[in-house]
Amino acid sequence: MRIRLDFSQVQTGFQDPGSEMILGILDLHDRIMFYLIIILIVVLWFFISSQTERKKNYVNIAHGNLIEFLWTLIPAGILWGIGLPSLKLLYLIDSQLDSEITLSVKIIGQQWYWNYEFLDFSYEPLKATSRASYSSFMLDDQALTLGDKRLLSTDNSLILPVFSEIRFLITSSDVIHSFAIPSLGLKCDAIPGRLNSTSVCLTRESTYYGQCSELCGILHGFMPIEIRGVSLINYLKFIQTLHT
Repeated sequence: MRIRLDFSQVQTGFQDPGSEMILGILDLHDRIMFYLIIILIVVLWFFISSQTERKKNYVNIAHGNLIEFLWTLIPAGILWGIGLPSLKLLYLIDSQLDSEITLSVKIIGQQWYWNYEFLDFSYEPLKATSRASYSSFMLDDQALTLGDKRLLSTDNSLILPVFSEIRFLITSSDVIHSFAIPSLGLKCDAIPGRLNSTSVCLTRESTYYGQCSELCGILHGFMPIEIRGVSLINYLKFIQTLHT
């Protein structure tokens, strides 16, 4: 009897990025991995050399003034090479982008579901304003249809426009939750009595999934997040349906 293993659906890397924020994080990750590989090779070379030629070179490696100066200076330079791009990325993540539409969404963590409230936004060409709210629950196994993802699909996904500045105001009404979307580079705690904020700009129309990443109770693993990125026209149509 032969057993055939199919690894075509196994994902070993990052999810497909959907925002400029996660693209910056992935670029920083690749830069740091480059330095780490060089450090690993150098350290392994020193370790193997010291063991294979211990009688000849071990004393010089351990007590040489030049080598001690280098292994102090080089790590300091590596830390600068890692730290400066990290600080730049943190600044870019916190900065506000200029876009055609600016939208604020208040996200409230509940036990055990999410509540989305669309605060007033303005769209100058249409003079449009909106304010609406709804809740999002995980779909049961009996309610799943073809194409839905078990433990990730919801009955009401969060509809957001692409290429628009979206500000999330995140809080909780009971215990600490965490709003996390890996493919967007988002992760922000929802704390009772506190309003945390973050922003994102979707770069493509797609469906993005996430989950609460804080141990918030017995149903912690059953409060997923589903975000659908749509065009601005489709988003305005969705807003109209909330008011009808």
